[in-house]
Amino acid sequence: MASTCNTYIGLDVHKNFIFGCVKDKEGHTLLERKFKSEPHSMDLFLANVPQDSKIALESSSCWQYSFDYLVDKGFDVAISNPSKTRLIGESKKKTDMEDARKLADLHRMNMLPLSYAAPMHVRMQRQITRHRLSIVNLRTEVKNKIHAILRRHGISTELEDAFTQKGLEFLESLDLPMCDRFELDQYIGVLRHLSKKIDETQERIEELANDEPAARLIMTHPGVSHYSSLMITAEIGDVQRFSSAKKLVSFAGLNPSVYQSGDKCYTGHISKQGSRNLRWILIQVANIAVQKDRRLKSYYMKKRLAKGHNKAIVAAARKILINLYVMLKHNIAFHALRVNKAT
Repeated sequence: MASTCNTYIGLDVHKNFIFGCVKDKEGHTLLERKFKSEPHSMDLFLANVPQDSKIALESSSCWQYSFDYLVDKGFDVAISNPSKTRLIGESKKKTDMEDARKLADLHRMNMLPLSYAAPMHVRMQRQITRHRLSIVNLRTEVKNKIHAILRRHGISTELEDAFTQKGLEFLESLDLPMCDRFELDQYIGVLRHLSKKIDETQERIEELANDEPAARLIMTHPGVSHYSSLMITAEIGDVQRFSSAKKLVSFAGLNPSVYQSGDKCYTGHISKQGSRNLRWILIQVANIAVQKDRRLKSYYMKKRLAKGHNKAIVAAARKILINLYVMLKHNIAFHALRVNKAT
């Protein structure tokens, strides 16, 4: 059925302001306005447009508030993929209002490259798993600073892990100059605090993973923990939006890049396009899974002999993602996947 919408709106959303352009179905500009990204200003802008208008805005760090506000108001809102939007609507004139016009026109012509707008519960899962990753990265930074202090004084620990309880006690016993001792004590305090926050976040993640059927399902796969299961399902979102495992692999950026010229076609390194977090967590899972599953280990070892560890572990991660796709798509556990030879 053809669309009966007569008004299309492009919104270029920034942290403090929104640039809005309203066009009719023939492409004539009805309204252009810059307004603050807060409820009162948004309501004043929306008062000038029909309720059945179709709205487009780009996926960015600021999209969620505006998207949720507009959806709650009953508007039809589409999220545009910014990289593809730039390719389709490239223009020599680059202004915020021009970007809003471009979004309105692409939506009007049914050429808007859409981006997945995850539902609220999926966004919450993404947020908490990414939060844990950010705290772990902070802790790693602190550990590196502690190592730098030790190297400054030519100190090497005989402990397997300098950051276990025994290792921290050793660090606290070191006889160092006053300034270094003070600095080291500060970092040890920060390290303990961050470790506590990671543990607290992990507890919340485990609760959420246990309440999420898709996360529980893929935890049956070797190497997949509460944390990795929740991150994987959150980053994927609705698996039904991927019509094939190949498209999901491409979304994760684990597909090989292709270079074609004339009759020749070359494949190179993985594309690294798409979800960086999904790609990262699958590599972590692969490193564990190849130690736990006989078939995956055999597959990995064969690849490693030919291409080395890095390429082999990426290949294993890609194979695991295909397994997970089949499991999620058909709602079957890993054991059933193997019994049915679905892989």
